[in-house]
Amino acid sequence: MQQQTVRAKFYCTSITKTLGGRYNSEGKYEQGVVYNYRFQAVTSGSDENKSFFASTPSGTIELSAVRDDLFEIMKEYYLDFTIAEQQPAQ
Repeated sequence: MQQQTVRAKFYCTSITKTLGGRYNSEGKYEQGVVYNYRFQAVTSGSDENKSFFASTPSGTIELSAVRDDLFEIMKEYYLDFTIAEQQPAQ
């Protein structure tokens, strides 16, 4: 199968803070704050956004992270989908 990249454009609609689990710098599992980022596909606002909406995936995406500074509400972000190369089992 030929390697293909699909580029989509989403904007951040919300950032929420919850209690969750994570591994600390020593590799130990602990409870801590987790930030949930929610995104929606762009649909309008510019000619580029209209073009993305007409030809790429639409929908929502939700990501969680332990950092609160990864994304900003109402900012737009490109998302590139590429096939992951299968790594041989070791």
